[in-house]
Amino acid sequence: MPALMIQGTGSNVGKSLLVAGLCRAARLRGLRVLPFKPQNMSNNAAVTADGGEIGRAQALQALACGVPPVVDMNPVLLKPETDIGSQVIVQGRRVATVRARDYAALKPSLMAPVLESFRRLEARSDLVIVEGAGSPAEVNLRANDIANMGFANAAGVPVVLVGDIDRGGVIAQMVGTKAVLPEGDHVKGFIINRFRGDLRLFDEGYALIADRTGWRGYGTLPWFPDAHRLPAEDALDLTRPSGTGVRIAWLCLSRIANFDDLDPLAAEPGVDLVMVRPGTAIPGDAALVIVPGSKSTRGDLAFLRDQGWDIDLAAHRRRGGHVLGICGGYQMLGRGIDDPAGIEGPSGSSAGLALLDVRTVMSPDKHLARIEARHAASGRPMQGYEIHIGRTAGPDRARPFAFVGDRPEGAISADGRVMGSYIHGMFADDEFRAAFLAGLGVRSDLRYAAGVEDVLDRFAAHIEAHLDVEGLLSLAKGG
Repeated sequence: MPALMIQGTGSNVGKSLLVAGLCRAARLRGLRVLPFKPQNMSNNAAVTADGGEIGRAQALQALACGVPPVVDMNPVLLKPETDIGSQVIVQGRRVATVRARDYAALKPSLMAPVLESFRRLEARSDLVIVEGAGSPAEVNLRANDIANMGFANAAGVPVVLVGDIDRGGVIAQMVGTKAVLPEGDHVKGFIINRFRGDLRLFDEGYALIADRTGWRGYGTLPWFPDAHRLPAEDALDLTRPSGTGVRIAWLCLSRIANFDDLDPLAAEPGVDLVMVRPGTAIPGDAALVIVPGSKSTRGDLAFLRDQGWDIDLAAHRRRGGHVLGICGGYQMLGRGIDDPAGIEGPSGSSAGLALLDVRTVMSPDKHLARIEARHAASGRPMQGYEIHIGRTAGPDRARPFAFVGDRPEGAISADGRVMGSYIHGMFADDEFRAAFLAGLGVRSDLRYAAGVEDVLDRFAAHIEAHLDVEGLLSLAKGG
């Protein structure tokens, strides 16, 4: 079946967004197209329709294809818990937590589920567009590779290499990658991404790459200014233009997870979303401070204290401000976090921020669910997902943040100013978001999901205007 793999000269060259755009372009041409990424490393995960978890980028790509996300779209997901170790998710389920140096011993067993998932997607589609990870030039990682050329060669999928010209050095990146790749790899062409200015100024460089590599060029894609309106997967991409209106502060934790919660807020015209970076103070004029999810809750609780944000949060509450903790952030707001089995690291307990009268005990069972709930304060329906370990209990749970069916969810302090919830993705729901923001004095008429669909359509048109899409589809068919 037709398939095409997009690899990059390095991380963050725009592979994920390009695949999403190509998926939408293929869909608009009437093709049944599906996304696939053999191996991803991200703490920003999505809960799938079949009850597992995959990288958030593949969920966005599924949206671009007009289909629900399923675990086969990202059969191996690595979720870093420390600088040297990650949780390993295979076909949607956690199988191990390993140190980086031990992952190499696990990799030989992962090609089989990767190919199994890929073949299932092939059987359901007219076209599969595959995203690589990092760079194929990391030849020191080539043994048992499942992320780039190892997969492409095993599956017989042609590869197009993408380079980011905005960072500079794209000619050396392309030619250098060609120089280190073994003969027989499936690289068939290249794309230059994120070009600013007059495209004709790069004609000579484009021709040089084609001459030195022997690869066919499929075009130069100009900078797409609305790319920031699509959900980002990498915490390094957490940049948003400054806004005006009611200020909401978001803490950039060191192991931040599922930070797509912020995207709808960033799109709100009446909200000034401030990313509070390490080493900076929480703005004193913030109406709301959000403590986000984390892949290492106790570790990020210590990180939060190292920044002095615990002092800032206490002062913020004394001034009458509001605080919302989501998932790991909810756990941090309580009186303590107990991890007797060492699920997230060394076993032990950590004192919480004591802004909510609850306590969390970590457990090995991960809760994964796409949910429909009702916001307790406004009665508005809300949709989202839960993806967490740990159970939280305490007196403030008597004042739930929401109800999932008849089950109370989350907690609210006695004064109503501190809230905690395990529900991710809540702000993507227009009706709930409008009701929640009204409590902060913000009027919202934004239709967030419709806006994302519009950006995907416009990005697909951008790709059609500047890349040889017909040539890429022909390549996918073996042409």
